[in-house]
Amino acid sequence: MTADPLLSIVVTIVDGGPYLRDFLRATTRFENPPRLELIVPYDATVADAANHAAEFPHVTFLNLGRINPIYPITTEAGQHELFDRRRAAGLAAAKGDIIAILEDRGHPAPDWAATVMRLHRETGRNVIGGAIDCKEPVGDLNWAFWVTDFGRYGRPFDTHSAEWVSDVNVTYSRKALEATRHLWKDRFHEPVVNWHLISLGEELLLSNELVVNHVRPPTTLGRLLPERFHWGRLFGWIRAKHFTPRQRFMYIALSPLIPPSLWVRHGIMQWKKGRGLRYLKVLPFVIILTIAWTLGEVWGYVTKRP
Repeated sequence: MTADPLLSIVVTIVDGGPYLRDFLRATTRFENPPRLELIVPYDATVADAANHAAEFPHVTFLNLGRINPIYPITTEAGQHELFDRRRAAGLAAAKGDIIAILEDRGHPAPDWAATVMRLHRETGRNVIGGAIDCKEPVGDLNWAFWVTDFGRYGRPFDTHSAEWVSDVNVTYSRKALEATRHLWKDRFHEPVVNWHLISLGEELLLSNELVVNHVRPPTTLGRLLPERFHWGRLFGWIRAKHFTPRQRFMYIALSPLIPPSLWVRHGIMQWKKGRGLRYLKVLPFVIILTIAWTLGEVWGYVTKRP
């Protein structure tokens, strides 16, 4: 890194409105931050994001205009494509030595920015992900969602080399992004980028010091089930592109085993983290959400379509 490195933060709008405002306010409370560049890419579907420009003049609000996703923007698949394209546009615009991706529903801790730069300087790693804690109090359904999506990133855990880091809280060196630019120039898919870097010999670091607090609006099963299905389908499509025909057939054939294995894995993980009783309380929700995800994932394997 340079003597006075720049940290770029690409903010993915997921909920927008007050959640984006609260996120940006959290960044104003950074303690001893490095030089910062904050980029908020937005398209016509979230055009009101630009209304925050007066309150946050130090933030670059990047107008992407109208984006026409493959699926209608009223669907979860269409919405996810917008998230992916916003991330890609923000990464392309970022000038930093270190580039971070965060979401407006994942608010960074006050020491987050300083910790990013220290970890990259001390470890020399090109990819560093962080913890995603669930901000309490939160209802049982929202907590069950957090367990199924981010439970592995919830503290406590020891900092370690990892196969997975989340684009809700991840940082890349300029070197890593340039090495993968061809993969994310249109849509940023976290598994594709990270798998490629691993194939190049990079080790991903998951740090318990780099913390965001996940804040999602109260939701319903009616809202979550199509989201879980379509996001699972996207993940299945991404994995299918990297499978041999034999591997693809094997995953389809063994798919009935996926939900039970996830229930056990999530349960063991939360028990070790001291949240076993709460996990048992929300287990019915976990069962429903993981089945919806698995159906989508398998559909992605079968159709090989996003």
